[in-house]
Amino acid sequence: MNYSTLKKTVALSLVSLVAVGVANAQTTETTSSTTTTAKVFGGAGQYNTWSIGVNVGATSNALATGGSNDFNGKKIQLGYGLDIKKQLAHSFSLQLNLRGGKVEGKATGNQTDANGVPYITDYTTGNNYTNFSTKFWQGAISGEVNVATIDYLRRENAINFLVNAGAGLVNFKPTVYGATTPGFPTTASATYPSSVTELVIPVGVGVKFKLSDAVGLKFGYTENFIDNDIFDGVKKGYPTKDHYSYGYAGLDFTLGSKSKPNLEWVNPVAMMYDELYDEALRKEVEALKGRVTNVENAVNDLKKDSDGDGVADQFDKCPNTPAGTVVDGSGCAIVFPKPDTTAAAPAAAAYSNIQFEFDSSVLRTSSYPVLDATSADLRSSGAKVELDGFASSEGTAAHNMALSRDRANSVKTYLVNSGVDAKKIKVKAYGETHPIADNSTEEGRVLNRRVQFKR
Repeated sequence: MNYSTLKKTVALSLVSLVAVGVANAQTTETTSSTTTTAKVFGGAGQYNTWSIGVNVGATSNALATGGSNDFNGKKIQLGYGLDIKKQLAHSFSLQLNLRGGKVEGKATGNQTDANGVPYITDYTTGNNYTNFSTKFWQGAISGEVNVATIDYLRRENAINFLVNAGAGLVNFKPTVYGATTPGFPTTASATYPSSVTELVIPVGVGVKFKLSDAVGLKFGYTENFIDNDIFDGVKKGYPTKDHYSYGYAGLDFTLGSKSKPNLEWVNPVAMMYDELYDEALRKEVEALKGRVTNVENAVNDLKKDSDGDGVADQFDKCPNTPAGTVVDGSGCAIVFPKPDTTAAAPAAAAYSNIQFEFDSSVLRTSSYPVLDATSADLRSSGAKVELDGFASSEGTAAHNMALSRDRANSVKTYLVNSGVDAKKIKVKAYGETHPIADNSTEEGRVLNRRVQFKR
């Protein structure tokens, strides 16, 4: 984007914002007369967001932040302005700033004319000038941020500290006044032949006091940087940019319904407190607390274990089990098989059935004498043997089939480790089939958990 296009874009933006501001100013009053209560997340429609301000103040060719000027002598003149503002958030607004007035300055230094008046030389023309006066009109779009606020223990903002910056156009026509110096062209005064429009960048600070819900008192200071060196009517021999400052005081007037608060002065923290203090909301919170209490009670009931067996009462199918009883997942006592008493037999007969614990394929120590006697006979005779594994009827048929095979393999492993040729041992699994006792009784199931030798 070239410079001329940029100026056209800024100009169109200024015209559009003026039109929007005027349209909103014409709708200052609304049909609503009922006071409304704003909510934290209720949207911008619950606030007045447009305002218009007027101001008056002093202009100067010098800046508070410093910087050089063609005319270094300060001369204070009158300035005035009009602001149309759209508050977009609690702490940010977009504004159209219109300014007008006059800026003056005078020469300083050791170079003086015949009357002892200091002057400067415009090196583009060779003319000498003692002072200048420039009338201007300026329009800019700027964003303003509320960087701090003082509430003085009140629940609404009372003083806001502001910073702003933007871009716009300034139209001006400078007049310079000539020096009477021998040897140089002299001119009583010279006005620039036509008005000039240039890009301007305003940057400023301000403080605003709330006088009422609809009126605010604002003090501000703006430094305006112009994209040219002709604002004071003189061009020096080196590239510089002209500037001027504007300090002002003014009043801002809120536009819109009296029933709505101004978004600029709203304190979100106070609004959140109001919502929490609201009677209906507090009742809803109390009801929510009641529901939470009910859930907590239900959880405590689920955790209640009256007999201390580790199973909650709601899932305990065998309540009031004696302390120390080992229970299953339903809270019922687990019945373990009686201790093996066959180990006390005075003599071990080879090829006797090998018994196993419930759901186990681990050999009992009491089975070792029978296995040792069987191993000795097989090694001496060189005979072959078939190991038939069985299981009781607990669990699925597939599980019992695998369990019976594991039991037979446990016996085979023992025999092979004791010296029996593995090729002479055959393993078969029968699962829960071919029981030798009644599977409906614990005693019968104990007998069915076995490995038999078949020669």
